[in-house]
Amino acid sequence: GSGPARLDRPVTVEVRLAADRMATRADWLDSRHSFSYGSHYDPGNTHFGLLLAFNEDVLAPGAGFDEHPHRDVEVVTWVLSGALAHADSAGHRGEGRPGVVQRMSAAAGIRHTERAGGGGPAHYVQMWVRPEHPGGEPTYDTSDVSSALEAGTVVTLTPLRQPDATLHAVRRSAGAAADLPAPPWLHVFVARG
Repeated sequence: GSGPARLDRPVTVEVRLAADRMATRADWLDSRHSFSYGSHYDPGNTHFGLLLAFNEDVLAPGAGFDEHPHRDVEVVTWVLSGALAHADSAGHRGEGRPGVVQRMSAAAGIRHTERAGGGGPAHYVQMWVRPEHPGGEPTYDTSDVSSALEAGTVVTLTPLRQPDATLHAVRRSAGAAADLPAPPWLHVFVARG
């Protein structure tokens, strides 16, 4: 790129190291939360713009979340290693793996399960985003972006029902730079490195 983005407004940067995030641990789950989540409540850290939750989870082989409900939320799941099987009450089935992004719109209501597949653990990040409009029919899809990532291309995806939120993903070699957009809200997560 042409160098760092220049902004016409002040920017506040907060760095939160992995070890400083709230954690939920069980024999089948290691979960790190970027914002208040479940029993972890911090009134000063409940969300970030449209981003309601950002969790990094590791599921033990075959373990996962039993059927549970969602409503009026967009769920984007990015698998870092292993495989994550999805099944929901609307009949959607799919599997996320490295390079394949899962997107689910809970819309007016859906129940789903998530389980580590393939016989090994599943390591993934999951974002929950506020939809543009509540209600509607639940939807689900997967997008295979592995070839773009292998080429070092910045991949851009939006949740199914929130055009104002965008996920950018890129794989860079050590020391390589990545140009970042300059939107009103920018949450950066470094998965490795």
